[in-house]
Amino acid sequence: MDNKAIWTKDFIVTSIINFFLMLVMYLLIVTIAPYSVREYGVSTSVAGLVSGIFIIGTLIARLAVGGLISKIGSRNILLVGLIITVLASVFYFGAVNLPLLMANRFFHGVGLGIASTATGTMVAQMLPPSRRGEGIGYFSLSTVLATAIGPFFGIFLSQHFHFTVLFFFCLALSICCAAMFFFVKKTPVAMPKKAIEVTKVKFGVSSLLEKRSLPIGFITLLAAIAYSGVLSFISFYAEEVNLVSAASFFFLVYAIAVLVSRPYTGRLLDIKGNKFVVYPSLLLFAVGLLLLSGVQAGWMLLLAGGILGLGFGNFQSCAQAIALQGVKPERLGVATSTFFIFLDFGFGFGPYILGTFIPLIGYRELYVMLTIVVIIALLLFMLFSRMNKSSAPVEV
Repeated sequence: MDNKAIWTKDFIVTSIINFFLMLVMYLLIVTIAPYSVREYGVSTSVAGLVSGIFIIGTLIARLAVGGLISKIGSRNILLVGLIITVLASVFYFGAVNLPLLMANRFFHGVGLGIASTATGTMVAQMLPPSRRGEGIGYFSLSTVLATAIGPFFGIFLSQHFHFTVLFFFCLALSICCAAMFFFVKKTPVAMPKKAIEVTKVKFGVSSLLEKRSLPIGFITLLAAIAYSGVLSFISFYAEEVNLVSAASFFFLVYAIAVLVSRPYTGRLLDIKGNKFVVYPSLLLFAVGLLLLSGVQAGWMLLLAGGILGLGFGNFQSCAQAIALQGVKPERLGVATSTFFIFLDFGFGFGPYILGTFIPLIGYRELYVMLTIVVIIALLLFMLFSRMNKSSAPVEV
């Protein structure tokens, strides 16, 4: 199995589905907050909640489906998630007020949480264990491309067209996802009967969360909170420092940096180990945030985007691979869900929490504060690494 190829048909199609799912997410997540401010006159904190409530829906969905995947199959779970995302994309056209918009954002998040947990689990099940870090690194490029193209086109469309055009585009992408589902013919190996019986008897925290994935999960939570400050407020910050034109290319530079480095970092994780990749990734993440806090020109903003891509962009995929290390095959769905729960929690609540600080300290000081958060995450990783150095298969 270890000699099995990574780039199979199912791997490619599943990656494309994930790309379209993430593209819709990032198209909206960077534009829905400014839209809420313009359309409904809400505060930046409430606008952050409108952006983040999508992730809260995703978080709740992951808690529910992590254990179900091993019972009814990740492909079946994927179909349910895709149906919900199509419906949610339609419902945006009927969200005529803020409560309806927030309700649909939550519903859409549920759909994405179900579908993306399924795609992440399917890929983990397809990959040979010895190449899982490399394979997940390639798979996560689908998310990286979405983080670049999504915000880029989202900002462009919102500046030049009515939001209805953006909603139509998101609906078309969601329908494409649903159509491509039927090209994924392979159903990964189901959970052994013995394991299913154990799961039925022991229902509790262990059925929702994977213990081995918790340490890297907590570190991912801090990193996600820090990056949510970039994702949700970069448009506001760019307006404040008069760098709107450069900001439209910020995520494109971010993605280029990840695309260039990701093929190497995933393989290095498998060969050299976790610390070899995570230490520099978190350090670069902190440097990028610090540079972002003091930008004076467009080139500085774009340089910060590139450094953040090398930092958080690579940390995210490596952390996902680490969360699956040493996990039994029948627990891959729960482990995948556990990782994304912490990631989503940071993305979901981060904008709302950070939005309360902005009126008090401003954007520049916010990014300085987030630099400290990332340094704390690095120190925690060092601590967990020392605590687990005697357990190489689950090193974090």
